[in-house]
Amino acid sequence: MKQDLQNSSFDKRFDHIFSTLKKRSFLNLEDIGNDLPFFICPYKAKEALEMEKMRKNLVTSLLKAGVTVKEINIYDLCVEILKKNKDWDFYIEEETQMSKQELKEELQSILDIETVVVPEIAEILNQSDYDIVFISGIGEVYPYLRSHNILNNLQSTIKNCPMLMFFPGEYTNSMESGAFLELFGKLHDDKYYRAFNIYHYQIKSED
Repeated sequence: MKQDLQNSSFDKRFDHIFSTLKKRSFLNLEDIGNDLPFFICPYKAKEALEMEKMRKNLVTSLLKAGVTVKEINIYDLCVEILKKNKDWDFYIEEETQMSKQELKEELQSILDIETVVVPEIAEILNQSDYDIVFISGIGEVYPYLRSHNILNNLQSTIKNCPMLMFFPGEYTNSMESGAFLELFGKLHDDKYYRAFNIYHYQIKSED
């Protein structure tokens, strides 16, 4: 049943996510105990365009329902950081002259998650009020930023409201197979166990 929902039509997926996210019990973190308020919305890489439309529709529909979403696209944020530090033009010009490994290592250094990216996210989140945070752009920042590292470092920044990460791949969290983020349905090496799969999540408390 859970797997069917994840692979169902976008209308059914939208209905489940929207009905979950608009609940005050969800927004008030009433049903997760002492767990982190982190949720994963996995989707197939080939569904990226449809998921982008669904994400935008969620933001609009939730706002009409009185729920404010703060959107953070990790790729766009990284571009802004590089431009602010005047590194963007340099790497655009030099990319073809560098090996993939060299480029990866340099970007990982400049865009260090703990000391650069997450503090930028924290600054954005401090600028306004919101009920829930949407994180996207995960596939675009691979391999210099990894999803599990982003989640691990966000644990100290997003604690008092739900965070939903749109993830192009699979997220499995079970006693049988363990927990992992499988980017693009192929890269099975990002272990992370402290998030809920939004398709598997059921509201226990009713408004």
